Amino acid sequence: MTRLLPLLVVLATAAQALAVEIPDRYWPRWRGPADSGSSVLADCPIKWSQDEGHLWKTKLPGIGCSTPVVWGDHILLTSTLDGKDLALAFDWNGKPLWNKEIGDGIPGKHRNGSGSNPSIVTDGERVFAFFKSGNLAGLDFDGNVLWQTNLQESYGQVKLYWDFGTSPALTKQDVIVAVMHGGDSYVAAFDQRTGKPRWKVARNYKVPVECDHSYATPIVMEQNGKETILIWGAEHLTSHDAENGRELWSCAGFNPEEKRNWVQVASFVIDGDIAVIPYGRGARLAGIRLGGSGDVTESHRVWTKEDIGTFVPSPSLQDGKVYIVRDGGDVLCVNSKTGETLWQDRFPKHRAKFYASPTVAGDRLYVPREDGVVLVADISNGFKLLAENEMGERLIASPVPIGNRLLIRGEEHLYCIGK
Repeated sequence: MTRLLPLLVVLATAAQALAVEIPDRYWPRWRGPADSGSSVLADCPIKWSQDEGHLWKTKLPGIGCSTPVVWGDHILLTSTLDGKDLALAFDWNGKPLWNKEIGDGIPGKHRNGSGSNPSIVTDGERVFAFFKSGNLAGLDFDGNVLWQTNLQESYGQVKLYWDFGTSPALTKQDVIVAVMHGGDSYVAAFDQRTGKPRWKVARNYKVPVECDHSYATPIVMEQNGKETILIWGAEHLTSHDAENGRELWSCAGFNPEEKRNWVQVASFVIDGDIAVIPYGRGARLAGIRLGGSGDVTESHRVWTKEDIGTFVPSPSLQDGKVYIVRDGGDVLCVNSKTGETLWQDRFPKHRAKFYASPTVAGDRLYVPREDGVVLVADISNGFKLLAENEMGERLIASPVPIGNRLLIRGEEHLYCIGK
């Protein structure tokens, strides 16, 4: 045993080195494992360019805006090529592992959109992809299609002004899809193993024009020992029983003046028992206490900000602080429990807008701008701009921090930025 000790020390040291290199290779859905768009432990690079500072870049097939998802050795994303929806997997050297057609696709119509805006979601056993076309599929980690279906063929055409952007979510046994549009809106559950429908519930409200359109992604959480699904759209935050879709409670009051075109684009974040909801077409924020039963509109609104919010980029959350990046580059830090603005600043003025959602990695904020620049700011004590990194191609997907590496999906390439 004594002779084995040096070898064991060497092996342990090597294992620790690997762990430092790419720890916790785990970003299972669009906004990460906590649905917060943040990673406390990540220590990603600050400066790089389209030619320097990255470990690799890989040419992507077709066009897509989905944010990469990570599970272990697999980097997963979607695209659309030659009229077909694709699910893709790459390894940590940027090498393609598989590329699977899911069905006929529908192209994007917004300049910063695509037919594959929703991100993949995975539980580590199966991979689930959803597209603007209505194609929904379950795959294994070898890229075999286990099942696929088309929701538009089953439930009708989706009527949104812009490209579908709601990513699927997972309960313990189902894939959850929310479709909120200018038609019959619904939330539906599909068995993860077979793809067979388990339940479908209507989610329709009488609202002004376009206010029933939502691009926000559901969040699955546990409340009072029960698995629940939170849905934001049509001017209502609702909670549903994951077992049967039954509505548990509903919070309204997000458009008292009944203004038109207050479409819900940005998703929400949750800090403990508070959901922070962006609304008012980028003009307002609200803190809603979770729980209760029935209509909790009057009883569960904790705070409201009517001076500022976010329209397209979704907030990020870390350590009780909500980070907001507005379309024009304004940046805010808000206390999630009280709504107090802790600080406010802005990125350099530019005609290009921010469509991607910000990502917090450690004490830094990473924000892609549509023209192909990733801005990095120190947020450990207020706001300090650190770098403007030119990528040379349009950027709409959100950065994904994995240890000391940063995945960035551009219009044409997938980049791995690393020290």
